[in-house]
This record gives sequence, C-alpha cells and structure tokens, in this order.
Amino acid sequence: MCDKTLIARSRREFLEKSGMGFGALAASWLMSRDALAATSGFAPRKPHFDAKGKAVIYLFMHGGPSHIDTFDPKPALAALDGKPVPPSFGKVDFQFTKMDKVPIMASRRKFKPRGQSGIEISDLFEGVAAHADDLAVIRSVHHDGFTHVTGQNWMNLGWPRVGRPSVGSWVVYGLGSESDNLPAYVVMLDGGIKAGAPSYGAGFLPAMYQGTLLRGEGPPILNVNRPKDVAAGEQEKMFDALRFLNERHRETRADDSELAARIASYELAFKMQMSAPEVADLSRESEATRRLYGIDSADTSEFGSQCLMARRLVERGVRFVQLYSGGKKGSEVGWDGHNECEQNHAFMANKVDKPIAGLLTDLKSRGLLDSTVILWGGDFGRTPFTDGAEGGGGNRNGRDHNPYGFSVWMAGGGIRGGKAIGATDDIGLRAVKDKATVHDVHATLLGLLGVDHKRLTYPFQGRDFRLTDVHGENDLTARLTRG
Repeated sequence: MCDKTLIARSRREFLEKSGMGFGALAASWLMSRDALAATSGFAPRKPHFDAKGKAVIYLFMHGGPSHIDTFDPKPALAALDGKPVPPSFGKVDFQFTKMDKVPIMASRRKFKPRGQSGIEISDLFEGVAAHADDLAVIRSVHHDGFTHVTGQNWMNLGWPRVGRPSVGSWVVYGLGSESDNLPAYVVMLDGGIKAGAPSYGAGFLPAMYQGTLLRGEGPPILNVNRPKDVAAGEQEKMFDALRFLNERHRETRADDSELAARIASYELAFKMQMSAPEVADLSRESEATRRLYGIDSADTSEFGSQCLMARRLVERGVRFVQLYSGGKKGSEVGWDGHNECEQNHAFMANKVDKPIAGLLTDLKSRGLLDSTVILWGGDFGRTPFTDGAEGGGGNRNGRDHNPYGFSVWMAGGGIRGGKAIGATDDIGLRAVKDKATVHDVHATLLGLLGVDHKRLTYPFQGRDFRLTDVHGENDLTARLTRG
C-alpha cells in the first residue's frame, strides 16, 4: 500500500514537474520568437499615441483618374464647354498641352448628393457612392510631377525621384507586423507600373521593409513553394539543422541585427509555404462574399479578387496592402485618359467600383473598417480642358495630366466620414482652399495609425529622414476623426 502511494505520488510529481517543464519550453520558444522578431525589426511596436487605425489598404488608380469626372463636381464647366479657358485662370505648364490653345471640356458624368452627408460623387462610382457617409474626400491635393513616374513617386515615396522608402515601408518600419507567417507589406499589381518596383521598395530602409508581390496566378509568392525533388520531411530536417547552426552562430554575435534579420527571413519563408497559398485560396469564401466583390463577373473578377485578398490579409495581421488598378494596356496605361477620357474612365471604373464597394461593405460588417485605413488615389488629376498633344496620343476628347489640384479619399481607421475637405477653383485647375500637399496626405495617413510623422525618422547619409521630409504641416487627422 505504501509502495503504491509512493508510486502514485511519484507519478503526480513527475507529471507536475514535466508539465511545468513543457510550459517552460513553450514559454522559452515564445520568448525566443519575440526576441528574434524584435531584433529583426518586425515585432509589433506601440504607436506614438492611441489610434483606431491598425492597418492600411491603399487603392492606387494607375494612370491618374480625373477628379472632375469622379469626386470633384464642377458645374461651371458646363457653361464654358467648348470655349477657351478664361484669362482670369492664368497659365500653367502641362506635359503636352498649351492651355491657351485648347477648349474647356465639361464632364459628361452626372454628379448628385450622396448619403446623409450630401457629398457629390459622379455616376462612375455608384457602388462607392453608397458609402459616401464613410468617406472623407480631400479635393485639394497637389504636387509638381507631370509624368507618371514622378506622379507615382510623389504619391508613393513622398519624393519625385527614386531612392526614398515607400509609404508602406515607412508604416511597417514604424509599427512592425502583427503576422507571424505572412509578409507585413503586400502588393498586388494589374500589369506593370510606370515607376517600377521602387514604388513599393524600401529605399534606404533595410530591405526587409519592402513590399512583397502577391500574384493572382500560379504560386502567390515567387519561390515560396518547396522544390519538387525535396520531400516535406527532408526540408524540415534541413531547416532544423540550419536553424540550429544559425542560432549557435548568433550566440556569439548578439548585436548583429543583420544576422538576426536573415534568420527571421528563413523562419518567415518556411511559414509562408503554408500561409500564402491558404490566404490566396478564395474558394474558402462563401458564394455571397464572392458575389459581393464581383468575382462572379468577368469585368470585376480580377480587381474583386485582389480586394477580397486584401481583406483576408489585414484580417490575418498584415500591416499594409497596396492594390494597383490599371497596368499597361496597349497604348493606354490604365486610367491615363489622354485619348477618349470618358470611355477610358467608364471602362476602368466598371472594373473597380463594385469590388471597392464590396470591400467597404465587408470590412464594415466584420468590424474591421474602424481599424483599417482605406486610401484611394492615383498619380494626379486631369485637366479641365482637352488634351492638345501633337503626336502625344491625345485628342479633343482626352484630358492631359494635372498635378495642380486633384482628389483622394480616405475611409476607416476612426475617420468620421461624410466630409469633403479643400477645394479646387471653379474649373478644377488648381487647388485653392485648404491646400494639401502629398506630405500632408502622408502625415494624415500616419496620424490615423497613431504615428507622429515628425518622430518617425531614419538616419541616412548624415541626417534623419522621414516620410514627410520637412513638410506635412497640414495634418488632417484631427479634422477627419472629429464628429
């Protein structure tokens, strides 16, 4: 009896001690994982101040949508249609057009007040217009980039030339990642980008902060699949051996952040082999959800799939997702309406309106809109008069590039919608009221995430750089989040 009691007691003690040991092992693994993430630069970091925004979905309309045909109604253009630009508006330079040589062209779209707020939005975006009370339209954005490359650089890098980090890279650098098994910054394309990969590059930030391309066909991420001639068990053994050797090497180099980052990248790549295919498998979604995004229609299937994947990504902790609408299509580039702007925009809006509306609806129904900032915009706006290019591909039904005044809109992330901020002049030529630079837009985006754009800096070539350079004084965060 005594022996049985001792045996039972010994068994209990063994289980208690071993159980505590297993707990210690788990805690040790978690702490080592967190330490690795911290040294690699991907650990979630606290924002500078409390904010509702946690993630970003940036909807980029490649080519430059016309503000006066979408979100900035200009009724004065109707009376001037076909006439020269009045001298009172002065003269400014454009890429191709001499504004004193071409006539005004009024919008062919119909604007009307939307929602309880009464924001006027054109019939190009009937689906998005149903969410007018969630939108904050900034109608006074401007920069000085005439070409697609400089315009895209301004909007993505906050700088007209390559070499600076993209806005997504700054966000991930500032806030880290909430996901252990997916990239913190994901990009989905629709064809090529005029400005190229630097649009989502890390610039002078460490390379780990650059965007990762997620593809719609084939393996979602290039080179993520296991080689066919390597069995799963063999790969796991190889990875375990590599991890063991790397950790031994790292023990003597505790301050080597590049080594820690390299080890973390191996860990992430291994985890992505399972996670990336799963997140891209839209067959797991209900038919109702697929219809909501327009995946059941040939016109909207491509961008709808991207929007649905964007929701799935932020749901899984991805910090920044950027979707591009409009790659190179023959002689046209997406939203680039040099030739037949009305037809071009009707075609492009038909591809994205339902998917974007579906994204807003889905995020809101899942309680994700308040924590996800949506930013919509393009390279620049377009002129209120016809494109006067000679040999440049334009005609009397097209519009030239206009960086002097155009619109972007934002939603989610604690924004109190139903607002239109700023204004262009009566014909939509220049921003004239509450003018917002690209730096102001970027400062506002960071502010909605709880990041002070003046404090988010990185030392490079002898000085501290930031996304907003030495600008961004018109931070609209407070105005967007007030009732």
